[in-house]
Amino acid sequence: MRYPQGGGLTAERQAFRERIRLEAGGMFAAGLSSPLIAKELRVSVRSVQRWRRAWQDSGQQALRSRGPACRPKLSQALFAVLEEKLAKGPVAHGWPDQRWTLARIGTLIGRRFHKSMTLSGISQMLRRHGWSHQVPARRALERNDNAVAGWVKETWPQAEAPRRRSAPGSSSRTRPGSR
Repeated sequence: MRYPQGGGLTAERQAFRERIRLEAGGMFAAGLSSPLIAKELRVSVRSVQRWRRAWQDSGQQALRSRGPACRPKLSQALFAVLEEKLAKGPVAHGWPDQRWTLARIGTLIGRRFHKSMTLSGISQMLRRHGWSHQVPARRALERNDNAVAGWVKETWPQAEAPRRRSAPGSSSRTRPGSR
């Protein structure tokens, strides 16, 4: 299965799927039915039927992997250059803060390598190379936890509107004399 926007399978996953197809080829030669092969290999019957047609047309070689569906937008050498640029930080590239976003990385790729990539393509490329997203803690550096706790205990109860007390028979669902 191929994924949109430049995704794809890892080399290990490609090898695993190739082994499954080659095993199916052996089962084709043994004369087993497609539903039985699908159940045994835990794949869809349609996939088995597609593999069987390829196997009948071109033999076992047709079941081998053809490699990645597309070449990566950035080669290993270009990705190494990108990593150097990312290590310098966003401020070195003209942004006002120290947050790398996918859009900023896409702009950097466009400026440096004259290539455009989708945000999901950038995300997948970074994940394939061992990068992960980081979410900032979103707390102000100036925050004073003691002052916040005092405000919650002292000021908030005064500002909060008093709640209506419930009494027997005060439910809004029942009206007296509505029977």
